[in-house]
Amino acid sequence: MSNLDRQASVAVCGGRGFVVAEPVRELLSPRRVQLGESTEVRRLLPNLGRRMVGAWAFVDHYGPDDIADEPGMQVPPHPHMGLQTVSWLHDGEVLHRDSLGSLETVRPRELGLMTSGRAISHSEESPRSHARFLHGAQLWVALPDAHREVSPHFQHHTDLPVVTAPGLSATVILGALDGAVSPGTTYSPLVGADLSLAHGAETRLPLDPDFEYAVLAMSGEAEVDGVPVLPGSMLYLGCGRTELPLRAQSDAGLMLLGGEPFEEEIVMWWNFIGRSHEEIEEARRAWMESTRFGEVTGYAGDRLPAPELPPVALKPRGRVR
Repeated sequence: MSNLDRQASVAVCGGRGFVVAEPVRELLSPRRVQLGESTEVRRLLPNLGRRMVGAWAFVDHYGPDDIADEPGMQVPPHPHMGLQTVSWLHDGEVLHRDSLGSLETVRPRELGLMTSGRAISHSEESPRSHARFLHGAQLWVALPDAHREVSPHFQHHTDLPVVTAPGLSATVILGALDGAVSPGTTYSPLVGADLSLAHGAETRLPLDPDFEYAVLAMSGEAEVDGVPVLPGSMLYLGCGRTELPLRAQSDAGLMLLGGEPFEEEIVMWWNFIGRSHEEIEEARRAWMESTRFGEVTGYAGDRLPAPELPPVALKPRGRVR
């Protein structure tokens, strides 16, 4: 799943201007975006008040949707550069195809990790015969300048490490948590973890004080550092924390996202991350002229045309706290 917004705006992200160097509790509300005919997503990043969390630059939460009599997810072939896509499911299946020839079905609690490097294209769809419910998150990780020309590749990991505590099971999606390390390839210090909390659980999760963090609520009722978070919302937590108090009023699912603040300023538009407006403009041209990004075979439909690119990227003023 990717950004299908036909009026995509240019966003300048990264740098330390928006990083909060101390613990905070900043609740982010989503923007609702229609994705195809039957899927609506709640977009948490980029957000009006929060562009990135570490290298995490894009977060969509979707479902749970009843797609028993619907086609479900149908995302035509489209391009990416300068980032990694992370597909994470709680319910349903997603069939991934890409221009490298990859063909994989990603299922709940399995990691689908696509590294675009300089250029890749892919499609995502619910299989023709699919489960009744679709529920998950789609996330992007920005690649630092030293690695953004890396060769594109796709990884599918079905066996991920799990950290446990009374009432808590934490699957390490990317990076490391409490000594457990994901097999997924990363290019900057970060962490992504899926947290399953049992009703009544109270626990404290160890954190790295050099990271900034956020928690995405997937399901159930839970408090994060005393703040109730409802499904589809995200709580930004800032930096400087060594632990995170969690409490569940019901069985609950959360996602922990964190990483070292991303030093570089990036330009993000549609499904591209670059360093200048001119670079984004060239990537759009390459996609429209069918060069550089390769071809996805096997998808029953046309590839996605790029929207119009605004004529100039305006650089927002950063905040320092």
